[in-house]
Amino acid sequence: MRRKKAVKRAALPDELENPETYGVRVKPRRSKKARDSDGEDAEEVLTPELSSRILREAQAQQAEVDAEADLLGAGGARAASSGRQEGGCCEAGRDSDSDSDPGEDVHSEVDEAWVEEHVSAEDEAALAAFLYPDAASQQQRTLNDIIMSKIRERQATGGLASVPEEGEGMVPAGLDPKVVEVYTAVGKILSRYSAGKIPKAFKIVPTLTNWEEVLYLTDPEHWSPHAVYQATRLFVSSMNARLAQRFLALVLLPHVRQDIREHRRLHFALFQAMKKAAYKPDAFYKGLLLPLCASGTCTLREAVIVSSVLRRVSVPVLHSAAALLRLAEMPYSGTTSFFIRVLLDKKYALPYRVVDALVDHFVRFRREERTLPVVWHQALLCFVQRYKNEIRAEDKEALRRLIKSQFHYQVTPEVLREIDASRSRGEQKEGLAEAMQVQARVSTKTAEDPRNLPSVLIMDED
Repeated sequence: MRRKKAVKRAALPDELENPETYGVRVKPRRSKKARDSDGEDAEEVLTPELSSRILREAQAQQAEVDAEADLLGAGGARAASSGRQEGGCCEAGRDSDSDSDPGEDVHSEVDEAWVEEHVSAEDEAALAAFLYPDAASQQQRTLNDIIMSKIRERQATGGLASVPEEGEGMVPAGLDPKVVEVYTAVGKILSRYSAGKIPKAFKIVPTLTNWEEVLYLTDPEHWSPHAVYQATRLFVSSMNARLAQRFLALVLLPHVRQDIREHRRLHFALFQAMKKAAYKPDAFYKGLLLPLCASGTCTLREAVIVSSVLRRVSVPVLHSAAALLRLAEMPYSGTTSFFIRVLLDKKYALPYRVVDALVDHFVRFRREERTLPVVWHQALLCFVQRYKNEIRAEDKEALRRLIKSQFHYQVTPEVLREIDASRSRGEQKEGLAEAMQVQARVSTKTAEDPRNLPSVLIMDED
């Protein structure tokens, strides 16, 4: 390593001694190229003492990095053994210079990793009893499936005897060959993308009217997780809630479910992509959460991971209340209780309509013969703890009859205690009622007559 030596400018005796030129430059300023060459000539090799000191500092820093790597342990081993995208999971939150959000924090996998809840084998079997048959073998509908079905319909209506199978020849009609060539090449780039700038041709896709067909050319099913994160940022920020919802349902959700199915955990870039999707809460619920629950195939691992994302983001109360209403009314699939419990833990001021819908959701399990999972009892306890004063008296009686048939030795006594120690909707606290009665008695007293006031003693002035 070399260090530039300061070059001291020599005094000019002629300029100092001649009064006519004193303080006036008589020679032109030297060019920057000449000054740089002088600096290069003035460079010198570092001394052995300074070199050894720099080496010791570098070794100390490397030792600190190795110690941090040992703490991460499992995360680093997973990234090295799974053979996934270069740069590791922690680089997913690191954007390029031109595409990064101003002021966005760079998170690590340790900060945002989801913690798997301990679920016993009995609870897992109880959750699986509420899933649809062959839930593990069912595939999520993707954008490629939508476009392929449209192409086959057009070809069938065009009079073709045999519809070709899926392959390179399946290109949407009406697209220019140059457009097909460009976005096919963009898809190859996105399939191996890990960091840096994304192609400029891809950034204009959200502004196109036929964005689904153009996006189909890039083959979204084979995008890398980092490319999915960048695409989610782009589409969520550029599209309205309706179109962003379609992108999340057809591109992001299939990637998330496929990654969990293959690796039994979620890539950090996809985890960050779901957090980015929450910036449009309407699209997040309608494009990710509700389709996942409505499919009836949401596994335990998927529910834990997606609910951990929901726990880390801030969502407005109106959107969350509407999502709770939909979750309470749709057919129960076991893992739905994870999302209900997370939303209830946010302690929203829910409308009475949502509270009543949640009561009906729990009461309809009164005659359920299957063993309910523990997370269902936990969701019921959370609901009673948060909204016990907003539940009607007749609904509390229905909940008391419910817990007689659906009993858990640890959770049910707490539910009953919360119900008994709370007031119902419309009832007032005892202290508040007494205060209102005192105020009513005071207000009924006769008002003072200003013409019949008692005399006031006024002291004489000396």
